[in-house]
Amino acid sequence: MRGATVAFCAACVVSVASAQGPAATLTYPTATRGTVVDDYHGTKVADPYRWLEDLDSPQTRAWVSSESALTDKYIAALPMRERLRRRIGQLYNYERVGVPFHGADRYFYAHNTGLQNQSVLFSTQGLAGQPGVVLDPNTLSKDGSLAVIAYVASRDGRLLAYGVSVSGSDWTDWHVRDVASGRDLPDVIRNTKYYAPAFSPDGRQLYYSAFPAPAPGTELSAQDLGNAVYVHVLGTPPTQDRKLLEIAGHPDWQYWLHLSEDGHWLVATSGEGEVGDKGVENIYLIDLAAQDHHVTPVSEGYRAAYEYIGSDAGRLYFLTTLAAANGKVVALDPAKPGAAMRTVIGEGKEAIALSEGPPSVTLVDHQLIVQTIRDAHSRVVTYGLDGRQRREITLPGHGSVAGFEGLAADRLTFFSYTDMKTPRTVYRLDFESGASSVYRMPKVDFDPAGFEQSQVFYPGKDGTKIPMTLVYRKGLKLDGVNPLLLYGYGGFSISLLPEFGPAQIAWLELGGVYAVANIRGGGEYGEAWHLQANRAHKQVVFDDFIAAAQWLIAQHYTSTQKLAIEGASNGGLLIGACVTQRPDLFGAAIAAVGVMDMLRFDRFGQGGGWTGEYGSPQNAADFSALYAYSPLHHVRPGTRYPATLIITGDHDTRVMPAHSFKFAATLQAAQTGPAPILLYIEKSSGHGGGPTVSQAIDQNAAKFAFLADRLGMTAP
Repeated sequence: MRGATVAFCAACVVSVASAQGPAATLTYPTATRGTVVDDYHGTKVADPYRWLEDLDSPQTRAWVSSESALTDKYIAALPMRERLRRRIGQLYNYERVGVPFHGADRYFYAHNTGLQNQSVLFSTQGLAGQPGVVLDPNTLSKDGSLAVIAYVASRDGRLLAYGVSVSGSDWTDWHVRDVASGRDLPDVIRNTKYYAPAFSPDGRQLYYSAFPAPAPGTELSAQDLGNAVYVHVLGTPPTQDRKLLEIAGHPDWQYWLHLSEDGHWLVATSGEGEVGDKGVENIYLIDLAAQDHHVTPVSEGYRAAYEYIGSDAGRLYFLTTLAAANGKVVALDPAKPGAAMRTVIGEGKEAIALSEGPPSVTLVDHQLIVQTIRDAHSRVVTYGLDGRQRREITLPGHGSVAGFEGLAADRLTFFSYTDMKTPRTVYRLDFESGASSVYRMPKVDFDPAGFEQSQVFYPGKDGTKIPMTLVYRKGLKLDGVNPLLLYGYGGFSISLLPEFGPAQIAWLELGGVYAVANIRGGGEYGEAWHLQANRAHKQVVFDDFIAAAQWLIAQHYTSTQKLAIEGASNGGLLIGACVTQRPDLFGAAIAAVGVMDMLRFDRFGQGGGWTGEYGSPQNAADFSALYAYSPLHHVRPGTRYPATLIITGDHDTRVMPAHSFKFAATLQAAQTGPAPILLYIEKSSGHGGGPTVSQAIDQNAAKFAFLADRLGMTAP
């Protein structure tokens, strides 16, 4: 196969009937079928497109280039594409301010005038000080390929660490800037992923976790192995960085670091794979006051989830699911690590979300701020360190919040609120008065009052009551002809709470309905909701999503011809499974950066850490469950599949692009219906799409133009 050329053949010609006009002819690039067959526990499984896993081979590059050219030409010719690009650009063009964070009396915040590709970081001395630019990421590269993904301020606010990614890749280099001079120090921390470093209290050292450098050409496929904890002394060469923690015999373990406020303890949360992916972690304490920086295990055996909250008065606080599926808050005396953790806030009826994103519990003003989930929207309550409830924070509506971060002695904090028709608004919370007030409210180019957000509950296949949030123009008629985009995820205990997206407004303005199904596998109702639909029970995820589609049709929100589905990452797997299991139910599908080959996902990048969620193909029982739904292995020749846009990023190091390559080749070869099967390769983009505003505008315009065309939508 190596060195073979990509050709076009009559067998790969499909006549595509557009809902907007006359039929067009698509000629798919020929993907050579190989003869690879694997034996999984006695079951022979063919893998004819195994060669597409070799991302740098001439054959793969030629095929990918041809696929990309075909899709780009198709997208460019769509009637609504340019109009949507202009309108989405207008909707993105509003002032955005991030939630402020601080080091001592210096406050930092991200600011975007509207169409800047990346937000600029400003700082002020005190909240009322004159703002000055600390870092403009738009100046780092002419083509926007270098993106700043995170910031960490030193305790005194004098230094700022910022993480730089190339084209959305997870690989991140951390630089250190002197805030006063605006110049970078020579120090650079390389080969990190996922986790930010932590400054020592005096700002002279950085604690971080990193991987060995990948071999050239393997950046997208190299497994995440060899992560370890290091300390870097500013002003010294990286070769002198001291290794503080690496557990022998466990190269797949990774470490997320936090420093106690007194600088005594470095808390290392360890996961088998990316921390949070399996929902169970170990906890290690590194004693920085000791000469040998000795390591003390606090919790081992991966018995439950743990998330570090903060420290106060010599105690360390954690959120955990140990004997508490909905989460509870516990405290540890690090001087007595062998003693049992004390429960501060017991498990409640509402789940406290554990996630890889912003923390759900923070410690500020010597109290705990707890975000719970009530029927798929945020609720916020404060507690004293004695566990007694103090007050509930009033929120503007049924949406989602983020923020509430700071130090134990801080008397104020900031948070943001958003829902499906409200852009993220920043609020200031004053603990002395208990009042919250608007700090920054964006002004947008549409009237939110013209749209309505509602929540419904529908029965799953087994009768389980499942929430779903919808947003649409006011006056919606339930006549069965509304174009509707149904979104889902269903995995890793990740909750989908209401959130604003500028491009979604353009969809609503066209008369579309947008719906988010809070299917099992997520964390909306705690760990029990998650465990009902993982590993051997993964089919529950797909059944819940299919049930949502059927309910929407039965209630006359839409019809099969007008119904599109979308998901990304684990949600891309969801879409792949639904398209292959129920190709007759949907009018169109968007499967983005999906895990499509469930028999080889554990061999690339971060995939080895997902066996806690999916199971392992190397285990006979797990293999049977995986093989039963793996999208790649359930594409059936001679089937009429719905119009499907398969999206991947050319710099996606999390879900290897070969998943999408192999699925696209297989689906194109099997398609007998008139609907297009297209592989859309987002250039200079990672797992979450392009890192710049212009990329977000272009990529969303392509996606919604595809859907508008396939669902027969016209401009109002």
